[in-house]
Amino acid sequence: MASGSDRNPIIIGGLPSQVPDFDPEETQEWLDSLDAAVDERGRERARYLMLRLIERAREKRVAVPEMRSTDYINTIATKDEPFFPGDEEIERKVLNATRWNAAVMVSRAQRPGIGVGGHIATFASSASLYDVGFNHFFRGKDDGLGGDQIFFQGHASPGIYARAFLLDRLSEAQLDGFRQEKSKAGHALSSYPHPRSMPDFWEFPTVSMGLGPLGAIYQARMNRYMEARGIADTSASHVWAYLGDGEMDEPESLGQLSIAAREGLDNLTFVVNCNLQRLDGPVRGNGKIIQELESQFRGAGWNVIKLVWDRTWDPLLAQDRTGILVNKLNTTPDGQFQTYATETGAYIRDHFFGDDPRLRDMVKDMSDDQILHLGRGGHDHRKVYAAYAAAKAHKGQPTVILAQTVKGWTLGPNFEGRNATHQMKKLTADDLKRFRDRLHIPIADKQLEDGNPPYYHPGRDSEEIQYMHDRRKSLGGYVPTRVVRAKPLPLPDEKAYATAKKGSGQQSIATTMAFVRVLKDLMRDKEIGKRFVLIAPDEYRTFGMDAFFPSAKIYNPLGQQYESVDRELLLAYKESPTGQMLHDGISEAGCTASLIAAGSAYATHGEPLIPVYVFYSMFGFQRTGDQFWQMADQLSRGFVLGATAGRTTLTGEGLQHADGHSQLLASTNPACVSYDPAFGYEIAHIVKDGLRRMYGEDSEDVFYYLTVYNEPIQHPAEPADVDVEGILKGVHRYRGGEKGRIPAQILASGVAVPWAVEAQRILAEEWDVKADVWSATSWNELRREAVEVERHNLLHPEEEQRVPYVTQKLSGSEGPFVAVSDWMRSVPDQISRWVPGAYQSLGADGFGFADTRGAARRFFHIDAQSIVLAVLTELAKEGKVDRSALKTALDRYELLDVAAAGPGPAGGDA
Repeated sequence: MASGSDRNPIIIGGLPSQVPDFDPEETQEWLDSLDAAVDERGRERARYLMLRLIERAREKRVAVPEMRSTDYINTIATKDEPFFPGDEEIERKVLNATRWNAAVMVSRAQRPGIGVGGHIATFASSASLYDVGFNHFFRGKDDGLGGDQIFFQGHASPGIYARAFLLDRLSEAQLDGFRQEKSKAGHALSSYPHPRSMPDFWEFPTVSMGLGPLGAIYQARMNRYMEARGIADTSASHVWAYLGDGEMDEPESLGQLSIAAREGLDNLTFVVNCNLQRLDGPVRGNGKIIQELESQFRGAGWNVIKLVWDRTWDPLLAQDRTGILVNKLNTTPDGQFQTYATETGAYIRDHFFGDDPRLRDMVKDMSDDQILHLGRGGHDHRKVYAAYAAAKAHKGQPTVILAQTVKGWTLGPNFEGRNATHQMKKLTADDLKRFRDRLHIPIADKQLEDGNPPYYHPGRDSEEIQYMHDRRKSLGGYVPTRVVRAKPLPLPDEKAYATAKKGSGQQSIATTMAFVRVLKDLMRDKEIGKRFVLIAPDEYRTFGMDAFFPSAKIYNPLGQQYESVDRELLLAYKESPTGQMLHDGISEAGCTASLIAAGSAYATHGEPLIPVYVFYSMFGFQRTGDQFWQMADQLSRGFVLGATAGRTTLTGEGLQHADGHSQLLASTNPACVSYDPAFGYEIAHIVKDGLRRMYGEDSEDVFYYLTVYNEPIQHPAEPADVDVEGILKGVHRYRGGEKGRIPAQILASGVAVPWAVEAQRILAEEWDVKADVWSATSWNELRREAVEVERHNLLHPEEEQRVPYVTQKLSGSEGPFVAVSDWMRSVPDQISRWVPGAYQSLGADGFGFADTRGAARRFFHIDAQSIVLAVLTELAKEGKVDRSALKTALDRYELLDVAAAGPGPAGGDA
């Protein structure tokens, strides 16, 4: 970890506009020297001198402005390249075999009757970038630690599989099972890096694009966090993220660069494969994506290494005394360089070198073929090695390597640099022959003409395969590899949940605060307390979690170097290098990335962490839902709290804050176990069970989503006959009806349970209806179990047919069923088909808005009086009450007048 002196100062650079000139004569001498350099040696020489002065000033830690962009040449000069320790000839043979098998695997996946697709061109362009890493840099896990964390570019997965095949980690049958995960079960390969599909192989999912860069930044930060808190030794772990230049258009790719620079994450390297192409066209046809990215990364405080040209350019650049060649490189747009990748040497001579006699003179002794093979830096092992070595050696900043390549490199003229190359999946016999000849693969023409092209393996005892094994052994084992070494955690006893089970007495608290009280007691546990990782997007005080500031403290690797404005207060803001709380600012995406990194630490580093991520519920599954799928794919675990939930409960905020649908979105994620609890004792049992399922014996790869509210209510104590099974499975009878003659049932969840209780009272006192109130802690889990029961029955018609839990639970309960929540009706409607009786739901469908809770609930007709009308309506359908009662109730409660409802309960940030 970089020391404080190695980190960036607060002011990175600047001009002395406010500083008086106390020695004008000396200043004039410097200016005269510059004028003389321009007059006598020309502007290019003067520019060179100025750049060297800036470089030396930065070496001496003199605050000068950053250069946002440098010339379109390699950052590392040829004279500064380190010795290349590998055997380049053997590595070339290895890479050729890998290239071949990757392309053949995708091509075979397109065989008649299969046609499952795949991508060839991405790995073809980035193969050397990976190969140098595999042979010389990527650390494995054989030492019992976490090794390096490598975020492989999703579309390059065929190349990673192909290399694993050469190392006998994958079989030929598995290569033929590419993208056929069910029909070839047992020997299949997922399309992209999917840990859930291949839990012993892949560690990090990197598709959808943009989530890989974001995840890598927060993984590097999590490594530092774990080391600072003494949880795991991550000092030797390095995070590598392989990205595409087109991928950098995703907002998530660049959106969190500043935190990596701010925290000096020199354990992080981005490798951007700049093949100048998106999926079906140039990234910046009229511009220069490498130059653009250089400016963005430098501006964010990163160390930038440009790897643009291979060694064949070195002699030409050495001749360039006037800068004419560098100027030509600087001013040629990417679209033209893409065209050069598809043209002849003669074309390049005429169009690149031909418009200036000095340029043409540089290549007069070169043949057209030599000009054609002036290559890109990302394909040169020695240049790549130099860039990686410099990145690992750099301290105090994260590094990005911008490596220029050709998309579809070595695949032949039909693929290389073509706009359609990303979508091209099958090589013709002629393509294969050209490809084979270029790679020197010993396969006969007949084998390429008869059916599927064969894979190539040089033999287990061959020199190149033994070289591969030796390199991986020296680097600590094979990658990618996912290993779960973590042992089950000792779970807290009942004392940790006692406070929540007692209820709140005469005090009114929100369910958010009820959860925080449970969390506070859990964090006191001597066994697992330190493993909780608190995460919030700049809203700890809103969620009532500022009580943790003095004890848990906020993580900041630099500590707190200022006097806090609230330092005299009991709950003062407190930062510490060993802090337990992650305060990631107003960035739900950043917080979710922290959640994923913490939630997968049990596998990444063999040390379980228990993340607790609390956020405005509207900004979870709606805003960062793609990351929750990434979390599921990465097999991450933890607690996700959708606070300030409900479409009518968060008063005053309005449309884009009013969450009435996140439970529905959560239901679509198979790894998400979601609950909508009403009271503290329900929360206690749900959290206890979540810890057991995620961190106890026989742990599961799930995460828990709880929606909690900011409306204060009195929480009852846990009843003596508490139905724990019902709470966990999704529904339990909270309060049976005591008065009335006509039976009915009301199902409610979360903040709606008190409305249902009030409706129960009104029905009994005014309408002679005896209604039971049920707390539906999880509509989603009830539906999930019922669907599984139906699936089992469908496939096992000769066995005794199972009955869904919700049907069993509600059977014997007489009357119509009315469901109500602060969610849209689709949430409770999930269970309608399995409810044993007439069923109606009430919900907050439509846009939210700013108003009082009472007015909003009357508008959506989900308040207690509206529940009464709904129950009476269903009873009227059954002939148990006269239909005239409906108009009477409508008028009595003024249900058509929103203003008549009154403001309802107010207050309660947490």
